[in-house]
Amino acid sequence: MSEPKKKIRLGDLLVQKGLISEEQLMKALAEQKKTGLKLGRTLVELGLVEEDALLQVLSDQLGIPFVDLRRFQFDTELVQRLPEVMARRHRAILLSEENGTLLVGMSDPMDIVAYDEIARALKQPIRQAVVRESELLDMIDRIYRRTEEIENLAEELEEELGDDVFDLAALTAGADDSDALVVRLLQSLFEDAVAARASDIHIEPDESCTRIRQRIDGVLHEHIMKERRVTSALVLRLKLMSGLNISEKRLPQDGRFNIKVKGKSIDVRLSTMPVQFGESVVMRLLDQSAGLLDLDKIGMPPEVLDRFRVLIRRPHGILLVTGPTGSGKTTTLYGALAELNHPDVKIITAEDPVEYRLPRITQVQVNPKIDLHFATVLRAALRQDPDIILIGEMRDQETAEIGLRAAMTGHFVLSTLHTNDAVSSALRLVDMGAEPYLVASSLTGVLAQRLVKRICNQCKAPYQPNEQERIWLQSIHPHPLPEHFYKGKGCYQCGNTGYQGRIGVYELLEMNEALLDALRRNDPAAFNRAAREAPGYEPLARVAYRYAKEGITTVDEVFRISASLGGHHATPEIDYS
Repeated sequence: MSEPKKKIRLGDLLVQKGLISEEQLMKALAEQKKTGLKLGRTLVELGLVEEDALLQVLSDQLGIPFVDLRRFQFDTELVQRLPEVMARRHRAILLSEENGTLLVGMSDPMDIVAYDEIARALKQPIRQAVVRESELLDMIDRIYRRTEEIENLAEELEEELGDDVFDLAALTAGADDSDALVVRLLQSLFEDAVAARASDIHIEPDESCTRIRQRIDGVLHEHIMKERRVTSALVLRLKLMSGLNISEKRLPQDGRFNIKVKGKSIDVRLSTMPVQFGESVVMRLLDQSAGLLDLDKIGMPPEVLDRFRVLIRRPHGILLVTGPTGSGKTTTLYGALAELNHPDVKIITAEDPVEYRLPRITQVQVNPKIDLHFATVLRAALRQDPDIILIGEMRDQETAEIGLRAAMTGHFVLSTLHTNDAVSSALRLVDMGAEPYLVASSLTGVLAQRLVKRICNQCKAPYQPNEQERIWLQSIHPHPLPEHFYKGKGCYQCGNTGYQGRIGVYELLEMNEALLDALRRNDPAAFNRAAREAPGYEPLARVAYRYAKEGITTVDEVFRISASLGGHHATPEIDYS
């Protein structure tokens, strides 16, 4: 078994290399006594030495490699040979195996105790590599996911439930073994979802299994548990947590609750629906502890952001944010509210549902069951002396007309519409029954948006579109195409999808005289012409194309955005083989 290099003092080594002074070392040692952290971590957190410089010194001194985990291809089965508890305690991860010797990445390769314990646990010769601690912890979270724990808990719960499904009512007592298992299983589900950055969890009963699906970056990832009866136990516990009627299984129900997961406060919006084999549950996860994204951080291009900021600071008028479900409208609207939220401004919102709780803002949850509709809330809100009103969605003529009249009478109104693009939104208000003169007098601008998937930076590679793709790309942007585009090959970091994260695509249409004149005359053709000629207007499909050209997203995502716009933007049949 290989041995680590002999014990040396890190502080003396760094002083010797000229990276820190004696005074800085004394300061770090004093801080270390207070915090109990290791000296290397203390020096980095105090800003006395760069982490990479520290690791490079260790690599050179100990004669071991420095491994960049962001670009490392992991073997999940190999990594999990080192128990998770030990990996976290000793800040270590298994990297590879060669000729019977294991390469172990460690954030502190000078920790002799950790080295000995890892060697004993693995019962194989090991050699060390030095890695960044932040990357190591991130990879531990990604690799040691809760899949196996979830399966084990599901099996254990299935046994506890016995043969009689109706004994699930005993779970309401909250004291027996099966109830404890349900809670542990749910905790594992939520921890796994948060680690995977999932926005939604779907629990779906099937004839012979339970399907757990997580939506990550807009795409569902499925995990199947063969324990069918587990679904009923999970649904019952979730209903209790949401304060729903546990005896009602024939009608859909909606609720919400808050949980703490890995130090984060997660607001969970829950929807149940009766299906063929029981009840299906979908949960939207909202990370309240992360705080709201401000407008500078939502990915809006600077030229669009500057114009958008001018629009939201208008003293009156109506500004629409449009796009399909899941296009990021709520993030944009809350970002705008956060920027407008000052002590001297009265803001009232009518939402369905209230997704994020904002200080100082009066937020109202609409409730159709008691006839508390958007229009009802709006009428009451106008008597509360607001400066700014947010309408969650303009769904009908009554709501649209009240919002438009509020904008005409000195209020600034923000709202959403489910339309394809900015141009169709203004016309949609007229189609809903709003008077064209009202729309023309009130509307100041429309922001349409979509989310496209970002290419994973770790496996990004050049991509040459085929002839049919080239023809379609030139129909979107009739100019010479770049030498190549980009695509993700798929790696461990992105779950072999080629994508990691999403970015917004924005189309901002500001009203000008030509557009307003076409609206007053209710002339769609003239309105479309005026929109194409409006200064600064760039259609969604062209913005998506620009992102592909810059290597931010793929040609496939450009086609998806173009197809979703319909009409002349619809994608022709393309052979992807």
